[in-house]
Amino acid sequence: MEDVRWIGRGEALARLGVKTQTLYAYVSRGRIAARPDPSDPRRSLYAVQDIARLTGDTVDDDEQAAQRRIPRMAGRGEAEVCSSLTAIADGRLFYRGLDATQLAETATLEDVARRLWDARPANPFAEIRPRVGAVPGGSVRARLFAALARRAEEDADPKARTVETLRLECARVLDEAVDAAAGSGPRLFLHQRLARSWKTPDRDAHLIRRALVLAADNEMNASVLATRAAADGGAAPAAAAFAGLLTLAGSDMMAELTRAADWVVAVRRQATDAARRAHAAGGLAGFGSAEYPAGDPRAAALLAAADLPPDLSRALLEGQTATGRPANFGLALALVARRLELPRDAAGDLLLLGRLAGLLGHALDQSTNGSPIRARLRYVGPEPGAH
Repeated sequence: MEDVRWIGRGEALARLGVKTQTLYAYVSRGRIAARPDPSDPRRSLYAVQDIARLTGDTVDDDEQAAQRRIPRMAGRGEAEVCSSLTAIADGRLFYRGLDATQLAETATLEDVARRLWDARPANPFAEIRPRVGAVPGGSVRARLFAALARRAEEDADPKARTVETLRLECARVLDEAVDAAAGSGPRLFLHQRLARSWKTPDRDAHLIRRALVLAADNEMNASVLATRAAADGGAAPAAAAFAGLLTLAGSDMMAELTRAADWVVAVRRQATDAARRAHAAGGLAGFGSAEYPAGDPRAAALLAAADLPPDLSRALLEGQTATGRPANFGLALALVARRLELPRDAAGDLLLLGRLAGLLGHALDQSTNGSPIRARLRYVGPEPGAH
């Protein structure tokens, strides 16, 4: 079994030859594992192997013997991913320390992307120029995926890139993805381009902006892991984010959003009896959230700004009454899509387009600051050579 030897802060600083702040930065970025000292929980211990990897030193025989004697904390098959982008704390969502619902009051998707990409005060979007040439596909989603596939192929060159170059690359990917979804037109903010393509009145475009901002990132899930694993393997931001977006598109989350949208349509059509039967069979989606037991703050923020008409308010209230749980973000997106009379799949498209900004951030973070992702595959099939 591969185990870890832990050392105190003084020895860690001596081996690294850095200041305390730099050591803490290595830990926060996942480059050095840390754990509380069992003899004094106020102090931390640091993994020798991670320090040796950074300094280029080898672990001597005594340390290797010590590693074999000390039990490893993590179990086999686990993949630990460190991220500096997003946190859920006390029932609230934070993008690099700022409350996402507060950001949604005024921020654009470009603003949030720059924050998630740690691009302040630089603005990579200022250097973007419109791209000539449409991408194929009849639906928004098909065009979005085609645009990402094109960028993934174009950016596949494995040459070294600076962080600034990668941020500019991310800005181009997001810009072209929205253009593919919305079509060509004036160089407006990303949400304004979508509003224009959907013929949304200017007074209501803020709802699209809010939805995109609140969709940008959330908890650690399969789409984030897919993105970071691809980036850790050397994929460009476009390819890594594409891997994550495809994972999200086929996820239970997207399926639940679709069922939530069906509930809204059923209530509007006065078909609530059928919808209630679906709930009795475990099929009513859009209410309750494992990440937010007290209520999804993204849903509350979006619905507070939506000014729902009576039929949509009824869908919200009847669902909450039937389930005993508040609306989640998927239902909020579905309600806003119907409030704006957007195309059938627009709620899912808003989620994908907003989340693209966050997945690009995860790709960038993994490429520049992330520790290697290690997971073990345990074979459980037939015995080799068995007939």
